[in-house]
Amino acid sequence: MNKRAKISVHGIVQGVGFRPFIYRLANARQLAGWVCNTSGSVEIEAEGDERAISDFLTAIRTQAPPRARIDDIRAVFVPVEEHAGFTIRESLSRENTYQLISPDIATCDDCQREIISLTDRRSGYPFTNCTNCGPRFTIIKDIPYDRVKTTMSAFDMCSSCQREYDDPLNRRFHAQPNACSDCGPALWVTDSNGTGIECDDPLEKSSELLDEGKILAVKGLGGFHLVCDATNKKAVALLRERKHRRSKPLAVMIGTLEKIRGHCHVSDAEAALLASAAAPIVLLRWRIDSSDVTNLVAPKQKYLGVMLPYTPLHHILLRAVNKPLVMTSGNLSGEPLVKDNEEAVARLAGIADAFVLHNRGIHVRCDDSVCLVDDGRTRVVRRARGYAPDPITLPFDSRSVIACGSELKNTVCLTTGRHAFLSHHIGNMGSEEALSHLIDTINHYKNLFRIDPQLVACDMHPEYVASKYAHRMAADRGLDCVEVQHHHAHVVSAMIDNNLEGTVIGVAFDGTGYGSDGAIWGGEFLVADWARSERVGHLEYVPLPGGEAAIRRPYRMALSYLFSLLGEDVDLERLPFADIDTVEREVIARQVKRMINSPLTSSAGRLFDAVAAIAGVRNTVDYDGQAAIELEAVAADKRAVSGVYPFSVDGAKEPSIVRLRGMLEAILHDVRDGVPAATISVRFHRTMAAIIASVCGAIAARRNLDRVVLTGGVMQNRLLLHLATDALEQEGLRVFSHKDVPANDGGISLGQAVVAHLASGE
Repeated sequence: MNKRAKISVHGIVQGVGFRPFIYRLANARQLAGWVCNTSGSVEIEAEGDERAISDFLTAIRTQAPPRARIDDIRAVFVPVEEHAGFTIRESLSRENTYQLISPDIATCDDCQREIISLTDRRSGYPFTNCTNCGPRFTIIKDIPYDRVKTTMSAFDMCSSCQREYDDPLNRRFHAQPNACSDCGPALWVTDSNGTGIECDDPLEKSSELLDEGKILAVKGLGGFHLVCDATNKKAVALLRERKHRRSKPLAVMIGTLEKIRGHCHVSDAEAALLASAAAPIVLLRWRIDSSDVTNLVAPKQKYLGVMLPYTPLHHILLRAVNKPLVMTSGNLSGEPLVKDNEEAVARLAGIADAFVLHNRGIHVRCDDSVCLVDDGRTRVVRRARGYAPDPITLPFDSRSVIACGSELKNTVCLTTGRHAFLSHHIGNMGSEEALSHLIDTINHYKNLFRIDPQLVACDMHPEYVASKYAHRMAADRGLDCVEVQHHHAHVVSAMIDNNLEGTVIGVAFDGTGYGSDGAIWGGEFLVADWARSERVGHLEYVPLPGGEAAIRRPYRMALSYLFSLLGEDVDLERLPFADIDTVEREVIARQVKRMINSPLTSSAGRLFDAVAAIAGVRNTVDYDGQAAIELEAVAADKRAVSGVYPFSVDGAKEPSIVRLRGMLEAILHDVRDGVPAATISVRFHRTMAAIIASVCGAIAARRNLDRVVLTGGVMQNRLLLHLATDALEQEGLRVFSHKDVPANDGGISLGQAVVAHLASGE
């Protein structure tokens, strides 16, 4: 008996070969009808045998293309119309509806084989793609996803590409970026002034320049990379000097997984992540003794950030060079990623010796994602290419909220219904260009996902650039702007990441967060749910002498802790910073005593800084978190060191205050006795884990709670996370930490959006 079904499919079902997939399924089952993209879904009519339609619906779910994600299928039966054959109809735009957009997808195996084949018509073509791979999010201007609404609209397909595009049995059927060397984007090389360099093969020429130790600015998928030979110490040093990035680790691209294993330890889970469609930078344990990647790439680090080639251009270049390449963001430190040719020549001319340019437009600048694998579990550190704009699923229907994020590692989050669109990494809000990037990102997500905001959210810090913009935007639109406390947002982002409802104990350890009392928080114990939080414990306050100066110079934090907790007469002899200028030391002592330009802080990040300085690991920093990162990196094997330093907790009333005098005295004793920094580091980490377990155990008993979430940038420290998790579980508590949402400030905007929605009475 024949039936006709009207079917709607929601999810990531555009730009992933979904319509040709439906076409093939229908024809294989002799079904008539049609399939069509709309702004909100893929619509299907299927007419034929009732059992064939049932099988068709099952196959849509079970055999969907690998990059598709089906969230919902709805089918209703309607009267038969006697369709003739099955067709793919033109896309339809519909008001107030949206469709999920696929992230950019790493080059598939089939396309890789074509570009290295000597006989394929796409041999060596750096923009090869198909429905299973290639640019998506970074080239899309609007929905529904059709070529005319992407940056590929500038290129008319040749007859060969058009035949592929029109053939339902071809894997390039309706592949919107489809192109070849006869009709598609082209590549060229220029000198540092943007003047073209004559050459037969731009990537061969690029390889020659890299062999000569030159620095290239290479236009990629979501913006430019600055590239040099990672084994050339002089080239890497020059890149650091020109980019003003003295010691922050640089990412490396290596041609194959087999070659990566020659430089790093790679587990099965890490190998799968490297080779995934997202192809992020993965932080791998570095084989420093056997790797020829210069240690200038990641000074004083145990981990190396590595990625595989994820575009044809990268695959061809890595094959030509046959060396690991530094592949770092194309920008000056603190500025947004460069995405356009003219912009690159103007802003990167002082860094790059040559430019590798192309004429495929980038609509959305999008940096590389960064991940790590911990106990077989992937944790996203920076969420960008390959992950954005996939939404985070909310456990409730949200109003349309725009949350503007934090000052560092900024992202924005826009919510509608059950979708929270946590944006790609925007970066630090220290420039006008960064603010423009934030505004562009908000506007693009609003447009793509048809979001008409009803509420704005921001951090409660009055001087954050993103918060000031949020208030202006809300005022311009006549909307409420909800200020969300920084660490509450951290805790809620972790709750959503772990699908937790109800009340939890939140441990939020980071560097800086504005507290409700006007102090700088960062070593916080909260009892919180999605809408409310209560501060029930914290590390004791000490002054932050000189404000930002103390963040850049950890020895100032060390002196603050010593002067505050042990007194001005503390003996500084034989300490690693004892030779600090006497005048500066006296100034710091006065600042601490009289609270001059010295706001109070409970920051765990600043405590890590202080201990790093006292232990002789790092006195000044060049990038956020450097002292703490290097303190973790020097740590000995945790199994080889036992014991914790003394501490106490004032717990008679809430908030409980963790007292650190005993710990500081014991660390000083170890330093003066010549105990290695590697041992001090492990003992300090064990102590911090013991503090977390002690305070959380007491809170759990008082409040009858058993779930703890660990969040904040400090919780990206693998050693601390492991030790704290073990200690909490020994207390009988259930522990949750981040996975898909960054633990650092890159996840703050998600928490802001949820808190604002719930706290505003909905």
